[in-house]
Amino acid sequence: MRSGETACLPAATRAPPRVGGVGSSSPASDTQPASVPLAGQLAAGTCEIVTLDRDSSQPRRTIARQTARCACRKGQIAGTTRARPACVDARIIKTKQWCDMLPCLEGEGCDLLINRSGWTCTQPGGRIKTTTVS
Repeated sequence: MRSGETACLPAATRAPPRVGGVGSSSPASDTQPASVPLAGQLAAGTCEIVTLDRDSSQPRRTIARQTARCACRKGQIAGTTRARPACVDARIIKTKQWCDMLPCLEGEGCDLLINRSGWTCTQPGGRIKTTTVS
């Protein structure tokens, strides 16, 4: 990695499905009103950051690693939207079209890495944040 770049290595996990909600074998479950999640459970379609580690020991470079826990709906998978963990269309992850999930902040430009192992977010001032997926 080059100097001045930041790498985030997200490792996402799914929360267990809610009773009668997403993941239920009952075809009527999609039409039932959403229930209130129990303590420790996430509402369907939401994510939370579980761990966040930052290493700023090298000048002009910060390496951040975060782990998120998500409870995604059918057809979605854990991803990143506006630099936050989010449930995104599974097709984006399968095809590695990372910029389709809008991972950069408002005003930043998104570009895929050549080997599709991640993306870069370029700020108007020229600072580049590189994110790789593991």
